[in-house]
Amino acid sequence: MNGTIENLPLVIIVIGVTVVAAIVLRGGCRRAGIPALAGFMVLGVAMRVLDGKGRLLTGDVMAVFEFLGGIGIIALLFRVGLEAEARSMLGQLRRATWIWAGNVALSGILGFATAHYLLNLALVPSLFAGVALTATSLGICLGVWREADRLHTPAGALLTDVAELDDISGIILMILLISVAPVFIAGNGGVASAAGMAGLEIAAKIAVFTAVCIAFAYYLERPITNLFRRLEPAPNPMLPIAGMALVIAAIAGWLGFSLAVGALFAGLIFSREKAVQEVDRAFSPLYDFFAPFFFINIGLALDPATAMTGLVIGAPLLLAAIVGKVLGTVIPALRVTSLIGGLALGISMVPRAEIALVIAAEGRELGDWAMPPELFGAIVLVSLVTSILSPVILARMLRNWAPELRAGGPR
Repeated sequence: MNGTIENLPLVIIVIGVTVVAAIVLRGGCRRAGIPALAGFMVLGVAMRVLDGKGRLLTGDVMAVFEFLGGIGIIALLFRVGLEAEARSMLGQLRRATWIWAGNVALSGILGFATAHYLLNLALVPSLFAGVALTATSLGICLGVWREADRLHTPAGALLTDVAELDDISGIILMILLISVAPVFIAGNGGVASAAGMAGLEIAAKIAVFTAVCIAFAYYLERPITNLFRRLEPAPNPMLPIAGMALVIAAIAGWLGFSLAVGALFAGLIFSREKAVQEVDRAFSPLYDFFAPFFFINIGLALDPATAMTGLVIGAPLLLAAIVGKVLGTVIPALRVTSLIGGLALGISMVPRAEIALVIAAEGRELGDWAMPPELFGAIVLVSLVTSILSPVILARMLRNWAPELRAGGPR
């Protein structure tokens, strides 16, 4: 029968052992002062290396991990949105736009220049490298701020806006690049026309999705939540709310955005609920179960066979990834915060995870002419290193720094 898992007991055993290992690892990381998400990624790497012949990590197991990882990023970003202050985020939007423009422009230019001029990659792969490096990781950077209890500060709201803008712009640039990449290869012109049509389509999708989310938040969210509360006493009402979050995230995915962006929008919708603390508390078990799989999947994405090849071109891209985000964030952020504050924001933007990997994977779907295997391995390596090192450094900074923004500057 098509679609049937051949060895279901093996899949269940691997998932069960992974859940137990993640729980133990979370406690160990907490005692060591290391963000748990960094430990989860190391766990994924270790699983991939130890099971070199794929006897445990079979195709069925990896498919289930991918599914659980998708639910994990939805759970992670839904909770971030649920705990966010929407009005505070809107108040920081103008400031965020300046910082977003700086870090996206610099990281994209450095990524493209490094790939094309230093590593001698072709034009289209270099463009994919540059676009991949423009994105950040909503899940990782905001997850560290949440663990440090800094997400509700004005700086946390600013970071949320910048990270969301980064990932949305990364998706938009990816769609544009996919549209014009065949034209570059064909060499018959028409780049402006293809980009223009793709741009109009993206603008229409953004307008529709945003309008639907706003209408849902203002006219449907409270009646639906009250209905669930009457039907099922707490904490059970969280289950249909979580189901609606999955639907909203999936709609965002179908529209060509990311599950992460959709889940964040869903969390913001339900953050208007007065009993949000009750909802968040009921959601915690789902979050604790699913969220680790997102970070474990990042570690599993590193193929040991291409690790050394990817390291050769990954090291220069890693440097470009770090410098582009840190300098591109710190310089405009100095208008609204101190140097230390700007560095904390800059380091928060360094991790590349879900969106960067989606961009790389979409390039691989086009073929080697768009995303050679060694470049894909390099981007995975950049994602892994930045996603592990940045949270560790950032967590230590946030323990010693109270985020503050100046009253002046762009608002």
